[in-house]
Amino acid sequence: MKALEIIINRMKENPNIPALYWKDKEYSYRDLIEMIEEWEAYLKNKNIATGSICGVVGEFSPRTCSLFFALMKNKSIIVPFTKEIKSEIPYYIKIAEIQWIFQFDNKDEWILEKICTYTENELIKSFKEREHAGLIVFSSGSTGKPKGILHDCEKVLNKFTKQRKGWRTVLFLMMDHFGGFNTFLSTFAYLGVGICIDERTPENICKNIEKSKATLLPTTPTFLNLLIASKCYYNYDLGSIELITYGTEMMNEVTLKKINTIFPNSETKQTYGLSEVGVLRSRSESDGSLWVKLGGDGFETKIIDNILWVRSEANMVGYINAENPFNEDGWMCTGDEVEVKGEYVRFVGRKSEVINVGGQKVFPGEVETVLLQADNIKEVSVYGVLHPLMGQVVQARVSLYESEEAFNLTQRLRKHCMGKLAKYKIPTRFTIVTLEEQHSPRFKKLRNI
Repeated sequence: MKALEIIINRMKENPNIPALYWKDKEYSYRDLIEMIEEWEAYLKNKNIATGSICGVVGEFSPRTCSLFFALMKNKSIIVPFTKEIKSEIPYYIKIAEIQWIFQFDNKDEWILEKICTYTENELIKSFKEREHAGLIVFSSGSTGKPKGILHDCEKVLNKFTKQRKGWRTVLFLMMDHFGGFNTFLSTFAYLGVGICIDERTPENICKNIEKSKATLLPTTPTFLNLLIASKCYYNYDLGSIELITYGTEMMNEVTLKKINTIFPNSETKQTYGLSEVGVLRSRSESDGSLWVKLGGDGFETKIIDNILWVRSEANMVGYINAENPFNEDGWMCTGDEVEVKGEYVRFVGRKSEVINVGGQKVFPGEVETVLLQADNIKEVSVYGVLHPLMGQVVQARVSLYESEEAFNLTQRLRKHCMGKLAKYKIPTRFTIVTLEEQHSPRFKKLRNI
């Protein structure tokens, strides 16, 4: 039996348990299956054939969640988008050769547009011969042009066929990146409850946790820092949360310690994944530790020159607009530098973000951790700028709780760093910015801007 069939049957066998929470209303697995079947009839009526490339613009909701399952059953290729990248969608439509696009509003109503394109991309054409459902997500493009990443949904779903604990999960991570789609699949494969949100502000997330009695919050270190800075957690009962998972970027010890204080009864767990290979199973050494064990069924890891390499049974089919990043044995270099302690690793930073000061390496995360310990600092982003003599020097953007004169701030922060950091690691300049300027719409820290 195929993975998708196993998961759909599991849903059908448990019709009365809750599946979705959206706008203060709960939907059962019976409701979800009925919506999937309605979509299947709709796709047939519109002649959306097996292998059709279908874009979906919106947020997780009852209709988008059920549409994803219907499209997988139809063996279509799904290309999810969120409205945050609206201006980029026409470019992505051309790259992915989208033939149909569903656009949803915040009331869960939709329009369907047919786009007259035909498949020319050789990778997509060869994939269609498998007659499997597909998924195309795009990289962020932070180091160049965004890459279209094609996955075989059957391979992605394989790791969810074994029944595990279901969680009442806040669907925080966006559906147009692999981590968000992976969370969506795991939520329903394990008969959990998908808590759909329409706004990713600390206030709205806290409100939805309280109302829905969410037990799992998968998010980013940047958002957790925003939550700390907002202090809105004082206004809501967040006691239902049993687990907070964080990934997609480096976590610092200061933020982790504060989160463990705010959620004393919740476990915190670091996650790790790449759009090209999937999300590895992980186990943190302890709640307050940044050391993590990675792997799980279908995944292998190795360290070469302190850089993590990964091989997966669920490796992507390939990039649709770039060269294959895997070596001849199927291994991919992640570009993440790590320290090793027995079975555990600790992420030090992305190789691409290392600042080279006169031949000495500086990892932004180390400097950010020190600066976040200073008074009046909400958030900080450390980055390198070119220097004619040193190659690069360290600079920082800081966000403050209370306004402060720039010269005094610089003197205070440089003094704070003395004795905690080597001289070459201390920022030469501090720029005051708003909290909103520190992160992307996906709540990832912006360094190289």
